[in-house]
Amino acid sequence: MATDHTGGERDRGVVGGERGRGAAADGGREVYLDYAAATPVDPEVAEAMLPYLSERFWNPSAPYARAREVRDDLERARGTIARLIGARPDCVVLTAGATEANNLAFAAVDGHVVVDAAEHESVLACAALHERRTVRVDARGRVDPAAVARVIRPDTELVSVELANGEIGTIQPVREISRVVASERARRLEAGERRPIWLHTDASQAAGCLSVNVSTLGVDLMTLSAAKVYGPKQVGALWASDEVRLRPLVWGGGQEGGVRSGTENVAGAVGMARALELACARREEEAARLGALRRRLSAGLRSEVPWAVVWGPSSPGSVLPSILGVSILGVEARRLVILLERRGVSVGTGSACAASRMRSSHVLDAIGVPAPLREGSLRLSMGRPTTAADVDYAVAAIGEAVRAEVARRGLDEGRLAERTRELLAAMP
Repeated sequence: MATDHTGGERDRGVVGGERGRGAAADGGREVYLDYAAATPVDPEVAEAMLPYLSERFWNPSAPYARAREVRDDLERARGTIARLIGARPDCVVLTAGATEANNLAFAAVDGHVVVDAAEHESVLACAALHERRTVRVDARGRVDPAAVARVIRPDTELVSVELANGEIGTIQPVREISRVVASERARRLEAGERRPIWLHTDASQAAGCLSVNVSTLGVDLMTLSAAKVYGPKQVGALWASDEVRLRPLVWGGGQEGGVRSGTENVAGAVGMARALELACARREEEAARLGALRRRLSAGLRSEVPWAVVWGPSSPGSVLPSILGVSILGVEARRLVILLERRGVSVGTGSACAASRMRSSHVLDAIGVPAPLREGSLRLSMGRPTTAADVDYAVAAIGEAVRAEVARRGLDEGRLAERTRELLAAMP
């Protein structure tokens, strides 16, 4: 059964940072629980960026002294990002977000690729341009390294597995998968085969809670997003090891080592460097705080809606502390989002990309969630401003909205609980 049995006392939440609050449609509290989709820019990040949006506006490719100063600032930002991931600055390519970085990673290869079924849509879309093999995940969303080993072929050039899932929070065994890739690389060298094989990980959702040291992970390419760590949107980076030869997607003046032409976004780079710096400094404390809030949220939902099902691993060390994926039989997610918004609670229904097109989550499909449960699925994600009071308010609002919808549809809560158990029992 793919349920999360983490507990949590309702009076033990840890209060987070202060923030301004708007008013809900009914005049009550406003709570945002979609940080996996978007985070606000940290005030320290905005302060670091501001000079490059005003007096330090110069093009870093220009030849005069002030432009060279800005070029130096850009390279310092690149150096900070590299230091924080245990890499060299010349291996970091600054991009317009994680999606572009993922595209760059896949553009580096021509041959067969391996991905897992729960990857972000940008990775799956890139993989679709290649001959590929998609590895299944288990009921908790985890990729089995042995399954990756079984599908690697002599012409496989790229394996891409995210560090952590952005919908149900599953942390993937990237280090173990790196050993699988290294073993295949060693076999090819011994056999005199010259085709390379690389391991790529999209660490966008994980960077705020997990280490993203490339040596520790054992990867060859890694994607990062500033927007997921309280930095500016449309700013990201791709780290690639020395051996990987990246190919441009955008041609022009040859910026970013010839990989990404176009005037550099200095403000964005400075903002990303500062955002990642703050995330790394606060990581351990914030992960512990969010973990307590996640347990509180999970326990509260089970109390308010006893038939609610939480997806993902049950062990705290196997799941991101910031994300809770839940399904509630008897309600439709799209309607529930509207009902919750009226109560001042903003939640997601999966990845923001899929949700904007009102599509069912491919991640829930990948872990085998039956269609009736997928229909009532929410992604609740917390961030630095989230407090215990926010969680309690959201839990109460969800319970109220679900009960109202169940009553409107003339459904029986006992039967919903029974049917949920039947559906879970039928899952692989």
